Amino acid sequence: MKAMTQNLEASQLSLNDVRRLLKLERQTGGGFTDFFSLEPLTDFEQQQLWEISNDFWRYLEAGKVSEELVKFLALSPLMRLTGFFKVPVVLTMEDSIPIEVEDGDTLIKGRLDVLAVNQPDADLAAAQFWILVVEAKNSAIDPWAGLPQLLTYAYKSLQQQSSVWGLTTNGRNYQFVYLTRGNPCTYQILPDLSLTDPERSLFLAQVLKAICKLQNVQLQLA
Repeated sequence: MKAMTQNLEASQLSLNDVRRLLKLERQTGGGFTDFFSLEPLTDFEQQQLWEISNDFWRYLEAGKVSEELVKFLALSPLMRLTGFFKVPVVLTMEDSIPIEVEDGDTLIKGRLDVLAVNQPDADLAAAQFWILVVEAKNSAIDPWAGLPQLLTYAYKSLQQQSSVWGLTTNGRNYQFVYLTRGNPCTYQILPDLSLTDPERSLFLAQVLKAICKLQNVQLQLA
């Protein structure tokens, strides 16, 4: 007799749950410069970044910023500034992404906030290279709280490519993770960045620009 499938919500899982179910192992050490050669921002880009930061500060000082406003005030303009609105990158939002865990009859479901893919063709059903997976929270929630969901969603892409970048943010703080396919699959948590800190906001924009340029990486099929 076939065992019943266990349905789990990604938002209810702890980081330990995700590591156990997906057989993920955490790697330690390292920083962004191990992955990218970061380019300096132009004067125009720095001015645009300052305006994004200033706009977000104004709402943050008035109280908690909702998840939707975080995406509208901070995430969307940052992604526009750093190239994610340009061809061949396509941004998409999904209502539900089911993920089948390899061991046992377990199905994890959740809602993906933003996905950036390399999609040079008009047919969105074609194979895509996932560039960046984003999980957003309201400004009162620590970005770490979104890591279980983020890892679950990003893990799905390792079925068709060797690695993927993920980002969880509350608008103010930005936590990047890097997942790599292997036996076992691994993830690395990078130093946190901030939109409201002048130095770390410059670094944030540089990192996003570098990740966006991964559009030039060819899809690595399993």
